[in-house]
Parts: sequence; C-alpha cells; structure tokens
Amino acid sequence: MSNANDKRQAKRRTLGYLSAAAVGALTAGLPGLATAQAKNVLRIGYQKYGTLVILKGRGSLEKRLAAEGVEVKWTEFPAGPVLLEGLNVGSIDFGTAGEAPPIFAQAAGANLVYVGSEPPSPASEAILVPQGSPLKTVADLKGKKVALNKGSNVHYLLVRALEKAGLAYKDIETIFLAPADARAAFERGSIDAWVIWDPFQAAAEIQLKARVLADGTGLVANHQFFLASRTYTEKNPKIISIVLDELDKVDQWSSKNLAEVSKVLSAQTGLDQATVELATKRLSYGVKPVTPQVIAEQQKIADAFYQLKLIPKKISVKDAVLAAKH
Repeated sequence: MSNANDKRQAKRRTLGYLSAAAVGALTAGLPGLATAQAKNVLRIGYQKYGTLVILKGRGSLEKRLAAEGVEVKWTEFPAGPVLLEGLNVGSIDFGTAGEAPPIFAQAAGANLVYVGSEPPSPASEAILVPQGSPLKTVADLKGKKVALNKGSNVHYLLVRALEKAGLAYKDIETIFLAPADARAAFERGSIDAWVIWDPFQAAAEIQLKARVLADGTGLVANHQFFLASRTYTEKNPKIISIVLDELDKVDQWSSKNLAEVSKVLSAQTGLDQATVELATKRLSYGVKPVTPQVIAEQQKIADAFYQLKLIPKKISVKDAVLAAKH
C-alpha cells in the first residue's frame, strides 16, 4: 500500500515539474494541475500589456463571475508562446496571444481553441535598431544579428519584412531571446536589430531612443487573439461568453478613455506614463468573433512557417475553431 502511495506521489511531483518547466518562471502561487479541473475557478494568463491587463485593472470580471460562483485567478507570462504552453499543460484556462503563438502551439499538439480576436494593430510591433545604427532599410539586415522571441507575433513580421526587402530568411542570423534578454543585448550592442512588440517597443523608443526600421504597416495585420482550453470551453461556454462580453465592454470604454487607459496600464505594468501613452495610441480595441477571413489569414501564416520549417507539420487553423451550434 505504501509503495503504491509513493508511486502516486512521485507521479504528482513529476507532473508538477513538467508543468513548471514548460511554462517557465510562474508565480509561486500558481494553481497546480490538480486545480485544473476545478469548476469554480477561471485561470487567466495575460501578458504585460493589452486588453486583459485593462480588464484586470478594472476588476469588472471578478464582480460579474462572482455572481456565477466563479473565482478569477491571474498569472502573468512574458510572451505568447509560454502562455500557450501553460494553456496546453493545464495551468491556465484562458489567455491572449498574437498571430504566431497559436500556430506554433497547434503544430505542437496543443488542444486550444480561438474564441475571439481584436482588430489589426500593425504599428504595435516593429524592427528596431539603435539610434546611431548605420542600417537604414530592412535590406541592410543581410548578414546581421537580429533578435526576436521565437514563435511570437514578431516572427511573422520579420519573415514578411525580409520577403518584401528581397531577402531570404536564411540571409540574416536570427537569435532567439525573450524580451528582457533581447533588450539587454540591444543595449549592449551585441545584436544589430530587435524585432519586438508593445509595450517593450515603446519603452525602447522612449528610453533608448531606438529607431524603427520597419513596423507592421503594410506587412502584417497583427491581430490579438483570445484563446482557451478546448475542454474548458466545451464544459463552460457561459463563462467564456461572459469573459468575452466583459472584454468587449472594457474595449468600448477604452476606445473613448485613452487617458484613463494609460493610467490603468501604467499602474498595472509599472511602466512610465510616456511609454504607456505611446503604446496605447497604437493599440486596437473591440473584441470580435474569429471570422473565416481572419482564419484564412492565420492559415497563410501557418503555411509560411511550415515552408520555412519553423513548424514541424502542416496544420489546419480552422480545426482550432469550435463549430457553431445551431
């Protein structure tokens, strides 16, 4: 009997280690996999910026879900890929990411679904170079060291920008770094360019006087997606609907109160007001259903990544959209 208990405890510890390794540095109080099945807790993963942060700061979702007997737990992630890994291993139920992360996650077998999207925000990501850099165009990146977060939204921006400039992906030296590490490398001068999104982009522009070599305008849509565990969504459609409704409300409020939005985001992120104000102007607002057109755009990205061997297999993005119930 004791031996069986020891085996069960060892298995639980192993699962815990796997989860922690997969999702990176999470908060010490993050619920474990045993909590994943709890029906009275909605675990939301968010990044340092965006609509979910505004929703968290406003506190309206907690009030709405309290009436349903559901508690909300929030966990911050450094980027979309690790957030979706957290979704995949069962550490969170709902989260947000850009265009590329769900493609990489789906290719890796993640059982996620797209539940909503926000309008394009192409200027909210860019290829940056130091203020005194001799590089003037994307074509000048040939043979240069370019840092980015692998599998993040900016990965596709880089692919498209190089394509437009007549360069192949292999013509540059890609260095995969998380935002904090990439900024440090950028400041040291050990990389030539940094492909990054807001608010890190705005912070580099204001604090480091970084220069925009190219942003996403005319190259990428840069949609932001809301994604959820397929299992959670199928079991709790009402809760997901409430979350999207509250997101839409906070988006509508945000679009008319940019000054207040800056204050909320500054308080939530610890970023200075000037950085937040610059990034806020580039943010898009308005939660919408994931339309066939948006899915078609996602499929183009997925196909491009497969051709570049950035993902191991072809995927059908529409497989990650719940079928409409009639």
